[in-house]
Amino acid sequence: MSGKNQNCTRCGACCATYLVTFSRQELDSESGGWVPTAFTDSDEIFSRCAHMRGTHHRPRRCVALMGTIGVEVSCAIYEQRPSPCRDFAQEADFGHGDARCGDARRIHHLPPLTGSYDAFPLA
Repeated sequence: MSGKNQNCTRCGACCATYLVTFSRQELDSESGGWVPTAFTDSDEIFSRCAHMRGTHHRPRRCVALMGTIGVEVSCAIYEQRPSPCRDFAQEADFGHGDARCGDARRIHHLPPLTGSYDAFPLA
């Protein structure tokens, strides 16, 4: 990945770094929900929460993540992804990662997104 092609839909570092917890109301098994229940685990402690399968234990990697991190990835349920995924680094597609995006990319030995705060050298 280089230059303008570095963006949220190609990296995948966040999908293999963070726990994805969300309200069970987002599940397609619930009235009005959209996240495929087959891709999730229920939280037995907090019965109102669900997790994307693969993000609850280490090593983390969301079950919906397809491809190689930092090379080319896609989300098998992109249009049905849960709210934490929708809310994460909303400017990343435009080359502006936030601190959590930068942290995930560093963990996976990837450079910061071009144009993000992390891309500027320290004085």
